Amino acid sequence: MKDTALLADTRAELAPAGKLRPAMNLSNALFTWKNAAGELEGVSVDLMRELGSRLGVPVEFVLFETPGDVADASESGRWDVAILAIEPARAQKIAFSPAITEIEATYAVHTDSTLRSVDKVDEAGVRIVAPVKAGYELYLTRMLKNATLIRTKNFRESIDCFNERRADALAGLKPALLESMDKLPDARLIDGKFMTVNHGLGTPRDRGVAAAYLKAFVDDINASGFVAGSIARHGVKGLSAVK
Repeated sequence: MKDTALLADTRAELAPAGKLRPAMNLSNALFTWKNAAGELEGVSVDLMRELGSRLGVPVEFVLFETPGDVADASESGRWDVAILAIEPARAQKIAFSPAITEIEATYAVHTDSTLRSVDKVDEAGVRIVAPVKAGYELYLTRMLKNATLIRTKNFRESIDCFNERRADALAGLKPALLESMDKLPDARLIDGKFMTVNHGLGTPRDRGVAAAYLKAFVDDINASGFVAGSIARHGVKGLSAVK
């Protein structure tokens, strides 16, 4: 009876509309993408369907263009759970589970740049471009001491800014940078990483029962290898499961 009551309380917070509404960030193709039929696929889809199955509720995906859009809507009641980079700025409004994945973040620089390693980028006069409210942009906002950070609406605009030489370094997730090299004819990746981005499941901060359930859910899927299996099944490169 206790477990039944707890599950009912969890559903009331995590699926208040009678269905689980995951926020799907379409700008991070490591987690989510559309197939030829226009249907969502990916690690996020697998996780949200598993979560819905355990709760015993249907899943209705809510689409967003950027992670910043997801975070900004955390108090709107539009979504119940999301996969986002775990960041202190976001944690003011979103309760995060333990990390499920990790991804290196680094820089692309121009081929004629004198910059060779990440520890040399934070210097006066260096201009770094990054999409506003991306997990790594929030990190750079906190950590940069000398370089100038240029914020764009999305990664595509960051690429344009870099290609037009309005920036000296393009910040991004390493897999996304590697995949975009054909759009960066005058670029090379720099040695090292400036951070490791950890993603977790988040729910609006006022949902304490839901947050506790998500922590237990993530502990279980991390231990079972569920995330690693999903990454391998989809052939995602550059995304690693937390062990």
